Amino acid sequence: MALSAALLAAAGELTQRIHTGVVARGHEGLRPAHGFAFARLAPAGATATDLAEHLGVTKQAASQLVDELVRKGYAERRPHPDDARARLVVLTDRGWECTRAAEAAAADAVRPWTELLGERRARALCDDLLRIAPNGPVRPTW
Repeated sequence: MALSAALLAAAGELTQRIHTGVVARGHEGLRPAHGFAFARLAPAGATATDLAEHLGVTKQAASQLVDELVRKGYAERRPHPDDARARLVVLTDRGWECTRAAEAAAADAVRPWTELLGERRARALCDDLLRIAPNGPVRPTW
């Protein structure tokens, strides 16, 4: 039980530190859930259905999240290149800027862990966690 509690506490702290860092870098009006959506959209876009599956929510909830990201200028809908019935949701320049801000905030967030553990132990921790959970998905705990 102590290991699971420690991992959950670390994940919660990391999520909050990244979110705080994103806001500090000028991206207000977002919630941590948006960052989890960005993680799925960043590679090459996704449909609302893909996003729903990734986040573990209904298609309706994912569509509402997409509407919000589009309204705030972080994403846009485009025709899907392989399916005329579907729309591909992709990050805008502002969305990519926010993604880079989140990456910088994540690096800042784990830096104290590396300082505390030392480079070797921090790298070993990362390797071990990747062995335990190699494929994600990285999603919020609703």
